[in-house]
Amino acid sequence: MERDRFEELVAEALDTLPEELRRRIANVTVEVRPLADRATLDSVKARHPMNLLGIYQGIPFNRRGPWYGNVTPDRILIFQRPIEARCRTAEEVRRLVRSVVIHEFGHYFGLSDAELARLEREPRDDPQTP
Repeated sequence: MERDRFEELVAEALDTLPEELRRRIANVTVEVRPLADRATLDSVKARHPMNLLGIYQGIPFNRRGPWYGNVTPDRILIFQRPIEARCRTAEEVRRLVRSVVIHEFGHYFGLSDAELARLEREPRDDPQTP
């Protein structure tokens, strides 16, 4: 898949986040990379770049206190090649991108694993979205 199309899928996935969460997103960038670099892999004790689909780097929203400010943006990195390698069709890529984006934004908001699972299952307004 072309990088531009993959980035569109990431943007579409962001649009599926619930409105109450989207309104609270601040000071975070979302970037697409082909693969995780060695430093990123080491930070999560991953051995191979094809094993990491995405990562949140920053201070979770629910841990920011009054001291939080004048800081560089948090980052969410989405890794294209490992996602594509797990999928056979463009539709599978779209679904997995959505799942990874939701999961990483869950880390941004400091959500628990149970809350993340609920968010990933939650139906969206878009009938095309699983």
